[in-house]
Amino acid sequence: MSQHDSTAVADVGRPHLRPPIERLSLGELGEPFEEVRSIAVLRGGGLGDFLFSLAAIESLAAAYPAARITLLGTPLHAALLQGRPGVIDEVEVLPVSRGVRDVPGSAEDELETTRFLDRMRRRRFDLAVQLHGGGRYSNPFLLRLGARHTVGTRTPDAAGLERDLPYVYYQHEMLRALEVVGLAGAAPVRLEPRIHVTHEERTAAARHIDAEAPLVLLHPGATDPRRRWPNANFAEVAGRLAGEGAQVVVIGDETDAASAREIVELAASSRVSSLAGELPLGEAAGLMSLADVLVGNDSGPRHLAQAVGTSTVGIYWFPNLINAGPLGRADHRPHVAWTMACPTCGRDVTQVGWTAERCEHDDSFVADVAPEPVAADAADLMARSLLRRGR
Repeated sequence: MSQHDSTAVADVGRPHLRPPIERLSLGELGEPFEEVRSIAVLRGGGLGDFLFSLAAIESLAAAYPAARITLLGTPLHAALLQGRPGVIDEVEVLPVSRGVRDVPGSAEDELETTRFLDRMRRRRFDLAVQLHGGGRYSNPFLLRLGARHTVGTRTPDAAGLERDLPYVYYQHEMLRALEVVGLAGAAPVRLEPRIHVTHEERTAAARHIDAEAPLVLLHPGATDPRRRWPNANFAEVAGRLAGEGAQVVVIGDETDAASAREIVELAASSRVSSLAGELPLGEAAGLMSLADVLVGNDSGPRHLAQAVGTSTVGIYWFPNLINAGPLGRADHRPHVAWTMACPTCGRDVTQVGWTAERCEHDDSFVADVAPEPVAADAADLMARSLLRRGR
């Protein structure tokens, strides 16, 4: 080695040349608020919506360890968190309220909303955090809590908060939530959610499975029908994996039961069955934790499977991958459809945001994803899981 090379090596990494290591943050980390003993977090929506916010809530708990955290959420959130270890101390179920908690077929009761907000205002929250969206409806709702401090996001037409960020639709929801709590001085402690599964949930779920066979779960549902992969494609994947010795179980709520029956019939294998509509949420989480892989659409159950530590293969329409895809690829494999126009009328479907106008058609935007690579990824993840489990 030349003298020049030796000097270069000796100079690398000298401590006095290293820059100071700063705390991890997304954007500029705000100054923490003083004397925060109670925090309200507003996050309505579905199962996935809540899970997107969980890493940010854990960051709040780490930044304000003496604070009691109240989630303003939905009955589904309350059911998931009941009796489960975590950083959320309680769930207050939101009233039906436009843009905050929308329930199909139920109209807002203004008196009920006023009573709820009056009750929350008496709690005298020190910090209220809006993780619910652009703020057109959620920011005025949050401000009515009367908290000493408020943080969140806002579109140009939304009410301002004490500290807020511009809401830009195409941003990953988990990272958006982490950026919001950073306004309150809460540095990230994790990037993706984790859900603790109880021994009781695993025990209840175990009665449904063959402990000697690899377990694959399929979830064919999604709130938006345009995000649903065709049942025939799920059935082909089920048949391929069953042929490799896996027990394949289709899961979902009661709205997925008809799809599950069709998948079982099309797969035509004794190793493919359905539990759709039969499992309480906690038991479903237990079953996911026992599975080697879950194959599903971009939906709450796929996100829950990831949160309990199960590998997943996800079927995504490309804008949803931007907002809701897994951050890693070792254990999570998204398959992406690049549909940009309605298959029926040809209308552009890349409009930004949930409130963008859409045509009346519900054609699948993900039908072009082929079953073969999905099954191949599921088989690979199944094999990796079996190695980890020593099976």
